[in-house]
Amino acid sequence: MPCLILRLDAPLMSFGGVLVDQHNPTDRFPGRSMLTGMLANALGWHHQDTEALNSLQARISYAARWDVPPEPLRDYQTVDLGQTHLANPGWTTRGAPEHREGGTAKRGIHQRDRHYWANGVMTVAVTVPPGEPNVATLAAALRHPARPLFIGRKACLPAAPVLLRVRESDDAYHVLASEPRDPRAAADTRFFEACWPPGTTAPATESRQRQNRTDDRDWRTQAHVGLRPMITGYLTEVPPCT
Repeated sequence: MPCLILRLDAPLMSFGGVLVDQHNPTDRFPGRSMLTGMLANALGWHHQDTEALNSLQARISYAARWDVPPEPLRDYQTVDLGQTHLANPGWTTRGAPEHREGGTAKRGIHQRDRHYWANGVMTVAVTVPPGEPNVATLAAALRHPARPLFIGRKACLPAAPVLLRVRESDDAYHVLASEPRDPRAAADTRFFEACWPPGTTAPATESRQRQNRTDDRDWRTQAHVGLRPMITGYLTEVPPCT
C-alpha cells in the first residue's frame, strides 16, 4: 500500500500529553489525533468537520523514529487576555477574522507551563486504508497546504517541507525501518528510538514493549478518549542517508 513519509523538523515541537491544570506536557511521540489535525489542516478542514475528522483518525496507522534526539524545553507563559487588542477578533493572513470561543476563561490573566522538544528531527511513516481522503489526496495537500502547517502547536512551525515522499510498503513499521535516516543523524548512532503499531514485530518483543496511549480525540467533544496500544523500542538497522 502507499505510505506517506513525513519529516518532522522544527526548532520546537510538541506532541501533547495528559493535561493537568496549567501544565501542558509533551509525549515522546506524536499522537494519532495530532497527525489527524495536521493532515486536516493541510486539507483545509475545520473543527466543525467532526465526522470527517473522526473517520480519518480511525484510518491512520503510523510509525515514528527519532533520527536526531531532541532536548526538553519548558516555556513559562503568562498573558492578560482582557487587553483590548487581545479581546477583539484579529485578522489572519488568510483574510478571515479569528477569535477565541468560550466563557469567562477567555478573559483575565492566564499562566501556562508548556513543554516542548527542541532541535530534534523525526521521521514518520503514515498509512491509511483505501477510502477518502486517500494517500494521493493527502500527499497533494501536504505539498500545497490550505493553511500553514504546525507540529503540535501553532508556534511550532516546520523548518522544511513536511512531506518527504510516498513509498510502497506492507505496513508503516517496515517502511520506516528501511527509510534512510536524516543526514543530521550522528554517523555512529546504532539505536534509533521509535514507536510502531502492534502486530508487525515479534510477539515476545511486543509483549515487553507495549504501551497504552490516550492519543485519539473525539472531535465532537474535543476530548481525548480511550486507550490504544503502541510498541516503543529501538530500530537498529536504519540505512544511512545516500
